[in-house]
Amino acid sequence: MADLYIYYKVREADTQALLPRVAAMQQALAAAHGIAPQLKQRPQSKDGLLTWMEVYPGAPAGFDAALESAVASTGIAALIAGPRHTEEFMDVQPCA
Repeated sequence: MADLYIYYKVREADTQALLPRVAAMQQALAAAHGIAPQLKQRPQSKDGLLTWMEVYPGAPAGFDAALESAVASTGIAALIAGPRHTEEFMDVQPCA
């Protein structure tokens, strides 16, 4: 399992249309995969753009494919400015 961090830019004018779509997508993914997604944004905008981050802690193997499918079916890509960037992190295991 890994934690997924997906960040992207959102035009301030599109936040009200985007928020319910992302919230519904995360709720469906939580129910289907037993995870607790989070949605965050930077506190300030720059040039009319906000940075949003979706966090999926403890995402199971294969979750990235389910996430891509969910993004496609919700049409959220049309409401973001540019690409979605995905980073994957794992817990550090202590040295023995």
